[in-house]
Amino acid sequence: MSARRTAKEELSREAILDTARQLFIENGYEKTSMRQVATALQCSHGAIYYHFKNKADLFQAVVSHDFSKLDLLIDEIMDTDLHSTEKRRAIFLKYIEFGLQNKSHYELMFMLKDQEVQGYLQMHPNQSYEKFADAIYTLTGGAMTIKDMWCLFLSLHGFVSYYCYTSQTYEDVQVLAEGHVDFLMKGM
Repeated sequence: MSARRTAKEELSREAILDTARQLFIENGYEKTSMRQVATALQCSHGAIYYHFKNKADLFQAVVSHDFSKLDLLIDEIMDTDLHSTEKRRAIFLKYIEFGLQNKSHYELMFMLKDQEVQGYLQMHPNQSYEKFADAIYTLTGGAMTIKDMWCLFLSLHGFVSYYCYTSQTYEDVQVLAEGHVDFLMKGM
């Protein structure tokens, strides 16, 4: 057994978030403790408390971090010089790619069924969806209805959700993802 790290040894926030994310998915929110996160990281639980007030704060940080990564992808695409049609296609594909390259992130963000954390999850998915919807609305010149944008989002989410529970990677299903996006684009 290796020696535990002390709180003075700088433990990266990213390492804490990655470990906590995995434990929240494996055990659920209720059955995951700050001590378990510390044990998995081979550090004192005080080192975790140095970065986060409590388990709720840690969970909120994990979710916020993951949604920020997804939102940044949309911002980056919107800032390109691509034509609006190409931007829409890129957003759809990047959404699928993000979900399948970050399955544990995606599961925690959108598919965790733990009742205790539902309150923590309401704000971030709504903000992320609004960013998605605003981008699509802008890129279609306001031609999409709220219902249409929601259906697009659900279709992308369904694709990602289906493959989240398989061992297949984005690269494994990239041709299917492109076909799915092309099908969605025809309806726009």
